[in-house]
Order: sequence, then structure tokens, then C-alpha cells
Amino acid sequence: MNFILATTNQGKAREVNSLFGKSHLVKTLADIGFNDEIVEDGATFAENAVIKANTIHNHLSQTHLNENLYVLADDSGLVIDALNGEPGVHSARWLGVDTPYNIKNNKVIEMLADVPEQKRTARFVCAIACAHPDGQIQTVEGVLEGRIAFKAAGDNGFGYDPIFFVQNQNCTLAQLNTEEKNRISHRAQALQQLCCLLGVNLT
Repeated sequence: MNFILATTNQGKAREVNSLFGKSHLVKTLADIGFNDEIVEDGATFAENAVIKANTIHNHLSQTHLNENLYVLADDSGLVIDALNGEPGVHSARWLGVDTPYNIKNNKVIEMLADVPEQKRTARFVCAIACAHPDGQIQTVEGVLEGRIAFKAAGDNGFGYDPIFFVQNQNCTLAQLNTEEKNRISHRAQALQQLCCLLGVNLT
């Protein structure tokens, strides 16, 4: 199977490609020359993932490029209990699309300055929608529980990884190496579920 990953986020692209390894060809929107903005106005991660999967599937159909191509659309984000679920589905756009994540991460830590450790619970959620060549859509979801750290640590992740503390690893996601992260991440969980549905193996 050949896949198109509906993203321009190079961090996501690297992560998905590292999960698939050399088993399957995974291209991104840049590879098919898709530059249009996709309006992600869903109320949930799954709804946004389906919107993206359908949009790219329709684009491929119109350009006759969809033969034997499966579209993977990921929508993921950080849900913080003490912030009433924010940034949630707005994670990528929170404080502005072009705002660097070190600023976003520092803002989260600042907002939780007076919140004790036991109330800093949070989770990363990843919904993946897969559009088959015939237009059929399948969705899966992975969740990784953790807490918001008191300070950012690690440089091996992207996004909110440096402030997301995983208790049983005793470190942030950004302090894990790629192999370790791929064993536990919300995205890895979702991809593993999807691959089971599709009957393909991850490396």
C-alpha cells in the first residue's frame, strides 16, 4: 500500500515515516503539490481528521492520482484538564499558527504556575482518518496520558512534547529517543490500530 499523509507538518511526517520504516511509501502534501488551506472546523479530532482525508481524497480523484493511494489524515493535540481541555482541537492554532512552540509551551507553564502536580493531568490525543481509494473512510484514535511538566525539557520531539511528562518513563516525550517514543505515543497507538484494520505491518 502507498500512502499520502495529509500534512505539511514535517515533525508529523518524520514520525509517521519512522513508524512505517521502509515497509510502505509515505508521501506528504508537498509531494503532490497540494498547497490549499484546509478549513478544520470540526468539533473533535476525529471530525477534523475526516475533513482532511476527504479533502485530499477528492483532490486526488480530480487529478486522477488516487489509484491505489490511501490518504492518512491525522488530527492531534494536547488536552489539559486544568485548562478545561484547552488547547485541544485548537492545539496547532493556539496563540497563532505561526507562533513558535517554545512560546506556546512557556505560556502553558505560566498558566499552570499555581497548579499542583496532581492536578496537572493532560493527554495527547491523535485521531487518524484513512480514506481508501474508493472513498471509504476508517477512523481510529490513540491517547497518551501524562502531566504538564513544571519546565520544558528535551529536544527530540516537536510541538508540546517538551512539556508533556510521562510518569512511567519519568521524563518528557521530548527526552525519549525516536524508538522509545514510537512505542508509546498517541500517534503510534492510532497507527497500530489502523494498520490492524488494513492488514499491514509496521516495522
